[in-house]
Amino acid sequence: MNYILFDGPSRNNLLPFTFTRPVAEIRVGILTIREKWEKHLEATTTTLTEEYLSERYPMVEMDLNVMINASYLPNKELVDRIKSLEENQAIFKDEDVIAFYSKDTQDEVNFETYEAIEFDNDLIKIAHTWDIFSKNGDAIQEDFELLTHNRTSQPIPNSNNCINAENIFVEEGAKLEFTTLNASSGPIYIGKDAEIMEGSLVRGPFALCEYATLKLGAKIYGPTTVGPHSKVGGEVNNSVIFGFSNKGHDGFLGNSVLGEWCNLGADTNNSNLKNNYAEVRLWNYETQGFAKTGLQFCGLMMGDHSKCGINTMFNTGTVVGVSANIFGSGFPRNFVPSFSWGGSSGFTTYLTKKAFEVAEVVMSRRAIEFSDVDKAILEHVFEETKQWRKKDE
Repeated sequence: MNYILFDGPSRNNLLPFTFTRPVAEIRVGILTIREKWEKHLEATTTTLTEEYLSERYPMVEMDLNVMINASYLPNKELVDRIKSLEENQAIFKDEDVIAFYSKDTQDEVNFETYEAIEFDNDLIKIAHTWDIFSKNGDAIQEDFELLTHNRTSQPIPNSNNCINAENIFVEEGAKLEFTTLNASSGPIYIGKDAEIMEGSLVRGPFALCEYATLKLGAKIYGPTTVGPHSKVGGEVNNSVIFGFSNKGHDGFLGNSVLGEWCNLGADTNNSNLKNNYAEVRLWNYETQGFAKTGLQFCGLMMGDHSKCGINTMFNTGTVVGVSANIFGSGFPRNFVPSFSWGGSSGFTTYLTKKAFEVAEVVMSRRAIEFSDVDKAILEHVFEETKQWRKKDE
C-alpha cells in the first residue's frame, strides 16, 4: 500500500514552523512525525503539502493510496486500523478525518459516500504550535518505547550519576562523562554520536538526538528534546529544538520551540510566565491576532533561520517568524514577522540577499548546501509574509 501524509487544517495553526516544512516534518518527542509513521507502518511515505514546498517534499501517488492526517501521531491500534482500510472507508476522530482510502482515478473525495469508522481511543494530536512542547513528554515516552523495544543500551560510563538507569538508553557512539541523569520522571534517550559534556544535569523525559551536544554544565528539565546536530547550554525547561540550532551559552529557554538553523546569542532569556499569572496568548497567523492558548506557561516560538544577539530578552508568548534577526536592548514585540531586522526600537526588512548570504555560511559549516530549492522556499515565505512587515518598509 502507498501511504501519503497530508497537512490537513492544522497547517495554519502550526505556523511559523510550517512555512518551511510540511506538518509531517515537525519534530515532537524523539522523532519527526514522518519518522514515527514510517517506523510504525514499516513503509516509506510521501507528502501532500503546499505547492511551493512540493519540490522538496513531493507526493508519489499510486493506483491505491491511504491518505493520513499528519497532525495525528501514530500508535499500534491506529496503525492496525489504517492497514486494514478498504475502498471507500475512512477513519474519523470526532469531526476530524484521520485516514482514508483513495484511488488515483478519483477526481474528488466525497466522505458522504464513505463508510465512516470512528476511532474512540486517545490519540496525540499536534494542532497548535504549543502542542509541540506541551505534548512532548507523552511523545518522548512513546518514541522511547518504539526505538528501544527488544534492544540493549550501550553501557553508561561509571563516572555518571544515574537515577533509574533502566530508563536511560544510550545509542552507539554517544559520549557522556561526569553527568547526572535522573530518569525517574521519564525516559532519557541519548542518540547516536551525541555528547553530554561534564557537569550537565538532566531530568527526564529528555531526548538528545544524533550528533547533538549538551555543553558543559547544562541544566535540562524535561520534557525536552534537542534535535540532531544542535548544541545547547545554560538552562532549558520543557522545550523542543528541531535540529541544527544552537543555544550554546548561558540563559534560559522555557516552554518554547525553535525551528532549524536558529541561533540564540549568549545570555538570551525568555519569559514563560506572565507577571500576573494570566493565560498566555500567542500570535495566530490565520486570524491575524493574538489567540488564547489555555496555558499559563508558554515561551518562545521561533521559525527556521531566525537568530538573536547576546542578552536578548523575549517576553512571554513571543512568536518569531522565519529568517528574522533580533538584537539590541529591551523586549522586542510579541510578534516578529519573518525577514525582520531589528529589536525593541523597531524593525526594517531583512532583505533576502543578505539573509541568503548568512544561511549559506551557516549551513556550509555543517557541510550542507544552501540549495536553489531552499532559496525558492524562503523567497516564497518572504512574499507570503510581506503583509505583516508593511508598517516597517
